[in-house]
Amino acid sequence: MPTTRATAEEPDRNQEPETTAPPEKAEKAGPPEEPERAERAGEAEGRSAVRTLLRLWPYVRPVRARLTVAALVAIVASCVGLFIPLVLKWMVDGPIADRDPAGVWLGALYLLLLGLAEALLFGLRRWLVARPLAGVEASMRADLYRHLQRLPVAFHDRWASGQLLSRGTTDLMLLRMFLAFPLTFLLVNAVTIVVGVIIMLVQDWTLGLVILGPVVPVIVTCVLFERKYAAVARLAQDQVGDLTTVVEESVLGIRIIKGFGRHRSQARAFRELSRTLRGTELRKARLLSAIWGVIITLPELAIGAALVVGVVQVADGVLSAGTLVAFLSTALALRWPVDSIGFLLAMSQEAATATERYFEVMDEEPESSGHSRLRSTGGTPIAPAARLPAAETAETADGTLGLRFHAVTFRYPDAAPDTTPTLDGIDLHIRAGESMALVGATGSGKTTLTALVPRLHEVTSGRITLDGEDITAMPRESLRALVAVAFEEPTLFSATVGENVLMGARPDAGEPELDRALAIAQAEFAHALPQGTGTQVGEQGLSLSGGQRQRLALARAVVGRPRFLVLDDPLSALDVHTEAAVEAALRHVLAETTALIVAHRPSTVLLADRVALLSGGRITAVGTHQELLRTNPEYAHLMSGTEEDER
Repeated sequence: MPTTRATAEEPDRNQEPETTAPPEKAEKAGPPEEPERAERAGEAEGRSAVRTLLRLWPYVRPVRARLTVAALVAIVASCVGLFIPLVLKWMVDGPIADRDPAGVWLGALYLLLLGLAEALLFGLRRWLVARPLAGVEASMRADLYRHLQRLPVAFHDRWASGQLLSRGTTDLMLLRMFLAFPLTFLLVNAVTIVVGVIIMLVQDWTLGLVILGPVVPVIVTCVLFERKYAAVARLAQDQVGDLTTVVEESVLGIRIIKGFGRHRSQARAFRELSRTLRGTELRKARLLSAIWGVIITLPELAIGAALVVGVVQVADGVLSAGTLVAFLSTALALRWPVDSIGFLLAMSQEAATATERYFEVMDEEPESSGHSRLRSTGGTPIAPAARLPAAETAETADGTLGLRFHAVTFRYPDAAPDTTPTLDGIDLHIRAGESMALVGATGSGKTTLTALVPRLHEVTSGRITLDGEDITAMPRESLRALVAVAFEEPTLFSATVGENVLMGARPDAGEPELDRALAIAQAEFAHALPQGTGTQVGEQGLSLSGGQRQRLALARAVVGRPRFLVLDDPLSALDVHTEAAVEAALRHVLAETTALIVAHRPSTVLLADRVALLSGGRITAVGTHQELLRTNPEYAHLMSGTEEDER
């Protein structure tokens, strides 16, 4: 999707450049851009809708009994309606021809009872399917959400959130509607048409052949329609995902849009996407109108022809008037099953596309359980770090305790194999109980390195150990219970302050742990909020200042007294006085844990026992702050704040 561009020559901020889309994260490519989208639409045109929809069977299987009963009830209801023409035949050839008022009233009673039975049966069908299908939709939505939580960070870096949101809302709604209506009525209407045709052929086979004349053209039209509509339906649903992304990003970025006066350009971008979606929806409407034109016009012509032939036969005495009335009434009763073929096929194709989009996400490989690479001696696995005594902080003879990087190389999954890796041959040992600052220029890979510890990304080669245990040999849950992380950009959820902070604690943690963490992070301001720590912070925590959000994120990292602590520039948004207070309290926490701290300022570096310099994806120097100031010009330059000539 094109992104908003601003030119350096722009003379007036209020003269906005033309845009076609809102600002987006460059990596959020998502599925798929226009060339790839066209390819996907072509694949949709050639795929089998039935084969795709069969993937829903695991979700439908638990409710198959009620759906089967509902389908049988609908078939009976539809067939009950076909008895009405037979009653009319009896009335015309009997009581009406014999001028018998009592017989006419009896026939009217029969018609009333048949109508009531048909209505009650269709009502029963809807009652049978409503609750189980709502459960199917809820189950699929829960599975999608659970799967999204288990997918690696690299997946979420690629996919636009609006595309995922549309799969969890619009697509699942389409699937519920398909299971509730088209799935049943494709079968019901097929049975109704077959039974109705048999009834007509039994009444008069010559008129029946006239009615069957349009069958072949209608079938050919349906096959062509199904293929073309599949591609357009796929395109439309992808564009709905794009539109959802635009709305979501515009709401979340409303401060940027208003701050730079970009509301008009964003509105133009939204209109452009809306116009594109409108065009696709109109293509769908044209296809649907074309098939409706065929499947409505041809049967109507056949009924007209049958009427003419039937009237001639009645005039010649070959056919009774009651038989003609019954025949035409049966043909008219089949108009709805035939006319509905078009939109039932359309809904089925949209459901197949929704199924395809749903399983595109569900088929993505989740993070592995993470304990497949147990290193052992004599077949006995090494004990996980979680089982080591908490007080054991002295380095063993082989130096395995603490956090260690062994020749770690990392390249992002979507990077070309021949590109330079982001991290190359990282060898680093943070001893147990030690704090190490990680320093480097912007873009040197500091944040990427810290993300490898809790396995937000997987190393390309090499390994990382915690107290001698390879992190890939540990279940992710156990690893992330040992390692707490505070990111540079703090993320808060639409929950209370207390709930946000206690996300980093044990399930049984309470007020004492919360108060301790808030004190360490100098976040006692939470107690002064309208409802104290029970105050809702709002979406993304934007009701708080940047420094307040960062302090709450730091409190969340330390609340669980983690064995290993990874802090990515945790004090960048704090003023000098608050930073000094946080550092003083943080020293007590660092004395009880093993910590890796990304630092940009000398004040943060001084929290650590030693410093590692990351340059060009490699660790180029390790030592104390004073040692590196004396011996390493690059480090001295970074700490001095001077700018280097880049030419």
